[in-house]
Amino acid sequence: MKGSSLSRQYREFAEDAFPARLEISFADEAGMRVTFHYEKATWVVDGERKGLRYGENPDQGAALYRPLDGNVALAGGEMLAADGSLVSSAELLQSGKHPGKTNLTDVDSGLSILRHLAATPACAVMKHNNPSGVARAPSLAEAYRKALMADRVAAFGGAVVVNRELDPETARAISESYCEVVAAPEFAPGAFDILAARKNLRVIRVPEIARLEKWAPARVLDFRSLVDGGLVVQTSFRTRVAAIDDFLPAFAVKDGREYRVVREPSAAELEDMLFGWLVETGVTSNSVLFVKDGATVGIGAGEQDRVGVAEIARDKAYRKLEDRLCFERTGTPWNLQADEGLKASIREEVAAASGGLRGAVMVSDAFFPFRDGIDVGLREGVSAVVQPGGSLRDFEVIQACNEAGAAMKFTGQRCFRH
Repeated sequence: MKGSSLSRQYREFAEDAFPARLEISFADEAGMRVTFHYEKATWVVDGERKGLRYGENPDQGAALYRPLDGNVALAGGEMLAADGSLVSSAELLQSGKHPGKTNLTDVDSGLSILRHLAATPACAVMKHNNPSGVARAPSLAEAYRKALMADRVAAFGGAVVVNRELDPETARAISESYCEVVAAPEFAPGAFDILAARKNLRVIRVPEIARLEKWAPARVLDFRSLVDGGLVVQTSFRTRVAAIDDFLPAFAVKDGREYRVVREPSAAELEDMLFGWLVETGVTSNSVLFVKDGATVGIGAGEQDRVGVAEIARDKAYRKLEDRLCFERTGTPWNLQADEGLKASIREEVAAASGGLRGAVMVSDAFFPFRDGIDVGLREGVSAVVQPGGSLRDFEVIQACNEAGAAMKFTGQRCFRH
């Protein structure tokens, strides 16, 4: 493919050859069956009814199937415990073209985080099934702005997912930046008209977001196909930490000696610890993130080692704060700013603030096997840490927190997401 022909790959799609219905049955040796029934989701866009535009890439056919069953018992528990549906029954209010797989899975990944944050207005800006920024605030507009500015660059072309009726103020703020998808439970008068000015923006109404918290404890079947066509099936993740009181004390025993974190977290730190853990459950592993004042500051996702991902999250916090300050003060992105004197001044300011990490909370989806991972955050002035605990060297990590005067809580549960 050469020259302009390269762009053709984004206009030529694999044929949708998926059937209208899908059944998956599990049978024991006695012939007893549990069967899940699904129907394919389709939408009408410009007079054409079809399903997903394509899968992860244009040459991959794909289909979205919505479950038809109510509660179904399997694997010792009840699946699909929350009646109704979310993305699988979403209403496509506007779309210049049919949605692709990643458009909908980004929304779904955002909802997997927001289902835990139903108590306050919250926003997740998603990109490739990971959040570029998540925030909660007294108003939806403030939550969106905080989530956007957590990583304004990565948010470009992403999906904005909110857990409250979208009001005109928030719609105007969203329309000032480029995104591909906006999903909300409802749109206040005037809000949809603002978004409709962007003709190719996929505007999705998901009414059940208004009752999103009922999906927090619900479990579904998670399917993963293997190269040889095999399947790995698991029940979906459910967090054991849903409230501050669910945290466990950071405690370890080594060679008969007890180790405890000396400083207890403040009320504000506990709120950020809970917020950070609930966001962490929706980030691809290995992951480490930093949060402060109800918003993400730096997110490291999908790495192979915990020290490396902590360093990525730290470095992103520095870079994103530089870009944020530059953009807020001049209206020009960092990479396009020609005033080197201004950039040098902002660098100094960001360095003095440790990239905004001083007083932040550090969150890890699995335990720190050595203290070198947690030291990445502690050196920047992180004041509290949340992690599962359970390492043979928990005592070292506890010592590191005590040396830095930081608080720490265990969750007693890891939240790998692959």
